[in-house]
Amino acid sequence: MSATAPYPGPSPIRRPLAAAALLAALVSLVFGLLLAGAGPASAHAALTGSDPSDGAVVDTAPKQVTLSFSEAIAVGDDSIRVLDPSGKRADTEAEPRDLSEGGTVRYGVSLHSGLPDGTYTVAWQAISADSHPISGAFTFSVGAPSETTVALPSQEAGGGPVGVVYDIARYTAYGGFVLLVGGSAFVLVCWRGGATALPMQRLVVRGWLALTAATLVMLLLRNPYTGSGKFADAFDLAGLQSVLDTKPGAALVSRLLLLGAAALFIAVLFGTYAGREDEREKKDLTFGLAVGGGVVATGIAATWAMSEHASTGIQASVAMPVDVLHLLAVAAWLGGLASLLVALYRTPDIGSAAVRRFSAVAFGSVVVLAATGIYQSWRQVGSWSALTGTRYGQLLILKVALIAVLLAVAWFSRRWTGRLTDPAVASEEAPGEDAASESESESEDASADVDPERAAQLARQRAVLTATKKKRIRDADPERSGLRRSVLAEAAVAVVLLAVTTMLTSTEPGRTEEEAANGTPSASAPAAGGPVNLKMPFDTGGQNGKGTVRIDIEPGRTGSNDLHVWIDGSDGKPMDVPELKLALTLESKDIGPLPVVPDRLAEGHWSASAVQIPMAGDWKIDVTVRTSDIDQVTIDKNAKIG
Repeated sequence: MSATAPYPGPSPIRRPLAAAALLAALVSLVFGLLLAGAGPASAHAALTGSDPSDGAVVDTAPKQVTLSFSEAIAVGDDSIRVLDPSGKRADTEAEPRDLSEGGTVRYGVSLHSGLPDGTYTVAWQAISADSHPISGAFTFSVGAPSETTVALPSQEAGGGPVGVVYDIARYTAYGGFVLLVGGSAFVLVCWRGGATALPMQRLVVRGWLALTAATLVMLLLRNPYTGSGKFADAFDLAGLQSVLDTKPGAALVSRLLLLGAAALFIAVLFGTYAGREDEREKKDLTFGLAVGGGVVATGIAATWAMSEHASTGIQASVAMPVDVLHLLAVAAWLGGLASLLVALYRTPDIGSAAVRRFSAVAFGSVVVLAATGIYQSWRQVGSWSALTGTRYGQLLILKVALIAVLLAVAWFSRRWTGRLTDPAVASEEAPGEDAASESESESEDASADVDPERAAQLARQRAVLTATKKKRIRDADPERSGLRRSVLAEAAVAVVLLAVTTMLTSTEPGRTEEEAANGTPSASAPAAGGPVNLKMPFDTGGQNGKGTVRIDIEPGRTGSNDLHVWIDGSDGKPMDVPELKLALTLESKDIGPLPVVPDRLAEGHWSASAVQIPMAGDWKIDVTVRTSDIDQVTIDKNAKIG
C-alpha cells in the first residue's frame, strides 16, 4: 500500500513558539477578565431605586410611585401596576410617565386619591435597551403593614413555557450559525474537495435550516416573550407589528433576508462550485464565494450585535464590530471542528493537508477570541467582585475554563495531525481480494445479460462491499483513529462551551447586577461637562402637529454620548411621528452638520448610542419632525457640550 510520507509535524523551534502563543493568549484572556479596571458600560437594565422604596412604611398615601433604572427601557400600558391589599388596581392604569432627567432613568404612575392604609404591591415589567425583558415586584405600606391577597409574581419576564421555547430557539440559532458559517468556511478554506461530499453538504444545509427555523420562531414569539407569556399572542398581528418597530424585530427580519442570500450561496457552493473541474475557473469561483460568503456571514453576525449587549452602552461603535469578529471566530473554530469531525467519521477522502489547514484556522480563531473576549469582558464585568460574586461572572469563569480544556485537547489533536498520513486509495487491495473481485465482476457481467433485476441487486451489493473495504482501510489507520477520538473530545467540550456562551448573552452582566444591588445607577456617574437637557416646542402646521421635543445628551462631553429623544403631544402624552432626524453643528469651527438618526425604543421615545462629539463648544442641535406625508418642521436650539 502506497501512501504519502508522514508529515513530520512542527519543527522543534516552531512547536514551542506555537504552544507559547496559545498559552499567552489564554493567560491574557484570563488576566484581562480579572484585572480590567471598572468602567461604565450598559447591558441589562436593572431597578436601582424606587419611591416609596421596597419595604418602606409611609404615614400617608403617596400621589405617585416612581421607579429608577440603570439604563433606558421601553414601557407599555401595564409596565407598572400598583395593587392594593385586596388585589385591585390602586394606580390610574395610564401608561407610565417618563420622568427621566439628566443621567437618571425614571418612570412613574399616579395613584388614586384617598387610598386606605395597608400593604401595596408594585409589579413592573419592561424591555431593556439590549432587547431583554426584565421584571420584578416589591411592596410598601401606608400607615402600617397589613395582610395582602396579592402574591408576588414568581415568574420573571421572559419565563414560563414561552420563555423555554424562545431560549431553545436562541440556542438553536447560535448552533445553526456555527454550522452554516463554520462548515462553509471549512470547505472553502481547508478542504475544497468537501464540496462534493454528501455529509458535508448535509451539515451546512442543516445549519441553514436550524438558523432559519429558529429565527422564525423567535420573531413570532417575541411579542409574548416580552409581554403576556401566552403562545396565542404569537399570531397577534398588532403585536407582531410592534415587534417589527423595535431593534430586535428589525434584526430578526434582516437575518431572514440574509438567510435568503445564504441559501443562494449554498446552492452555488455545493452545485456549480462542486461541479467545476477547470482549476482556473474554480480558483476564480473560490474567490467570489469567499467574498460573497464573508459579506453574508458578517451581516448575519451583525444581527446579533445590533440588538443585544454590544449595541448599548459606551463605545457601541467599537463594541458592535468586536462582537461580530467574536461571533465569526467562534463559528470558524467550532463550526470547522464539527466539519472536521464529520469528515473524519463519514468520509474516507479528507487528507492531511486539509487537517493542517484547519489547525492554522483554529489557531487564528483562538487569537481573535482572546482579544475580543478581553474587551467584551471589560465592558460587562469590570471588577473582581462582579466576576466572582455574580452569575454572569461565574459563567465567564466557566467559559474561560472550558476554553482552557478545549485548547489542551486541541494540543493532542495537533500531535495526531503531525503523524497523519493521507488515506490509501480504495484500489490498493490485497491480491487475493483483487482476484475475488474480478471473478465476482465476471460472474455479475454474465448474469446481467440474463436478468437485469439481478444485475442491479449485485451492483448494490458490490457498492456496499466497496464502502465496507474503504471503511476497514480507513479504520485500520491508527493515526486517523487517534485524531478522530481527539476531535470527538474537542467537539463534546465545544458543545458545552457554545451552551455557556449562549447563556451569557441572556444573563444580566455582573457590572449591572452589582450596581443594582448597591442601588447606584451606572448612568449617574459624574462626567465633565454634565448631561444636556433640552425642551423644544414644535408645530408642523397640520392636524395633531403640535408637541414638544425633549432631548437628553449624556454624559454631555466630548467623545461618545448617549442621546435620548422624547416627543409629547399637545395633550402631554407620548406621541409617535413617522420621521425624526437630528443634526449637530458647531458653527464657530465649521464642523457639521453631523447627522443623527435615532432608533425608536417605545411610543414617543427614540435613542441613539455612541453619538460622537469631536470637541467642546456651543453646538446647535437641529431637530426635524415629520407628522404626516406633507407636514414637517425643523427646529433648533443651542447647547453647550463639553
